[in-house]
Amino acid sequence: MGDSFSRMMKLTFRGLFILLGGIVGYQLSIYILPQLPPDWFPWAIRFIPLEIGFMIFSVIFFGAVGFVLTPLVLKGLGFIGSLFERQLQTTSWQDITAATMGLIIGLLVANLIALPFSDLPFGSYIAVFLNIVLGYLGARLVLKRQQDLRGVFLPIKGIKERLQNLKGKHGTDLKHTHMGTFTYEASKKVLDTSVIIDGRILDIARTGFLEGYLILPRFILIELQAVADSTDPARRTRGRRGLDVVNALQNIDGLNIEIVEESLKDLNVGSVDEALVEMALKIGADILTTDYNLNKIAQIQGLKVLNVNDLANALKPMLLPGETITVDIIREGKELHQGVGYLDDGTMLVVEDGENFIGKRVEVVVTSMLQTSAGRMVFGKIRKEVRS
Repeated sequence: MGDSFSRMMKLTFRGLFILLGGIVGYQLSIYILPQLPPDWFPWAIRFIPLEIGFMIFSVIFFGAVGFVLTPLVLKGLGFIGSLFERQLQTTSWQDITAATMGLIIGLLVANLIALPFSDLPFGSYIAVFLNIVLGYLGARLVLKRQQDLRGVFLPIKGIKERLQNLKGKHGTDLKHTHMGTFTYEASKKVLDTSVIIDGRILDIARTGFLEGYLILPRFILIELQAVADSTDPARRTRGRRGLDVVNALQNIDGLNIEIVEESLKDLNVGSVDEALVEMALKIGADILTTDYNLNKIAQIQGLKVLNVNDLANALKPMLLPGETITVDIIREGKELHQGVGYLDDGTMLVVEDGENFIGKRVEVVVTSMLQTSAGRMVFGKIRKEVRS
């Protein structure tokens, strides 16, 4: 089915190019014919009128040119398409959006500048030149200076926040709101002191896996400040680290952190852990923590707990150095004498001195692992060949 569709598309394009060539030939014949002296075509006088003959010849000739050029044009379009596809795979949507905005701005400026020249004989050429140059410059300038251009919108952001604060005075403040008026539809997660001091929540947030709203109660900030002001150097360091994590979380684009003005007295409880559980129950939020005891208490109350330690255990390496695994060597590696096999989950296993065991099953001792955003690779040495 794919081959027939491809063949049909080629025939369609070939027909379009033949038609386009014929139209070009017809238009050229109308333009060129009055410029030619009649004695150039003495044969046309005897057999067919000069105008009709030249038009037929021009249409047939340029139609044939379109027929011949169709494969070359299709190959060129395919090459350009694959080039764009490879380029887009390594380009973020943020850069694509910035370049597109710059291109649009450049084209608008180019057409405004070219407008006074439109009545001149060469006005169209000036317009084309300006569109190409200013379109390119606009895309490049906005792409290179997109970080600086964000500062232009800071006053607008400030106006938006002031309007939100003004709205909050009438009952719904999105940044600092009382729990009684906390009415968000998105998922909510209450941050515990332990998960803030731990710091790994910052790495998780930067990867974009946290969604919804991160709720930071005021009593958690007070507890962090008390730890940071402690006379014990170790506690003071941990408290300051927690405050630094909070500041870093607030600076992550796209992460919604809400500071809830709520105290232990408002919740009618005597400890921070009890306050967290009480708040999560009332607003329907999950609890983010690394505290084992808080984890158990919240689960007893029927709350969902997101424990960073459980996440770390779930993401720990499947294999550790020194472990033995059986694998089939299926091909050569990139380096000399290497062999490559694959685990059941598709993880690549690079085996040192495995080139001579291609097509065989061997026991491999894991020596190291490499984890990247593109996936995981395991490296090992051959222990022995497995006889079937």
